[in-house]
Amino acid sequence: MISRFRIADMDCSAEEELVRMTLDGLDGISRIAVDLNGREVTIEHNLEPSTIAAVLKPLDLGTTHLGDGGSIAAPVDQERERSGLQIAFAINAVLFVGELGFGLVSRSMGLIADGLDMGADASVYALSLAAVGKSGMRKKRLARTSGYLQFGLAVVGLVEVLRRFIAESGPPETTTMIVVSLLALAGNIATMAVLSRIKTGEAHIQASWIFTANDIKVNTLVIAAAIVVSLTDSALPDLVAGAIIFVIVANGARRIVRLSARVA
Repeated sequence: MISRFRIADMDCSAEEELVRMTLDGLDGISRIAVDLNGREVTIEHNLEPSTIAAVLKPLDLGTTHLGDGGSIAAPVDQERERSGLQIAFAINAVLFVGELGFGLVSRSMGLIADGLDMGADASVYALSLAAVGKSGMRKKRLARTSGYLQFGLAVVGLVEVLRRFIAESGPPETTTMIVVSLLALAGNIATMAVLSRIKTGEAHIQASWIFTANDIKVNTLVIAAAIVVSLTDSALPDLVAGAIIFVIVANGARRIVRLSARVA
């Protein structure tokens, strides 16, 4: 049977992930397709629709059963998922080495922070590769692990930003910041294109999607910081950018840990 539900308050990726992870723990569900813009979920299952509605109701996202029937998109095969994750891992591993190295050379906290973020993302993709074909609970545990990894990175980064602020370090080299950040931005856009082809909605893929979306915002922030540094000849914009990056990282990690814990 195929049933459609409207989730009125599902207006961002975090709510979408919460819905998917909740349904993933329910026996009798074969496939799930989510239309985030339309705030609808289509489910292939062998349960009573009222049973599914009862499971979704405690999420307090405004669930309504719209009816039964219709079709649902075929799932992405595991080999395609693995191939996409391998590409995403390779891109992030290269960006990690490049941004961290050039960040140290240019004395840019923004680049160092972004580089370390890429390193954590590469670890996330490695965890995601390990999750392909595994049970739903295994995928949730891996998603939670990736969230803890990101949160730990954020704490270390914020401590380093504070240390540099107290030490009153000189301004970084802005040309390197801009060029490397533009290359990182291109790499993250390529990663998003790869993930969009395998966005199955399972916990480990959703974690990777959230982190990569954050990375694109981070790249733009580092570029803006470099421009302000060049205009003011001050290290402060770079340090502020570094601090903001790690707050973004911590927030993404918090969402992943919270959502995976609620449906564990």
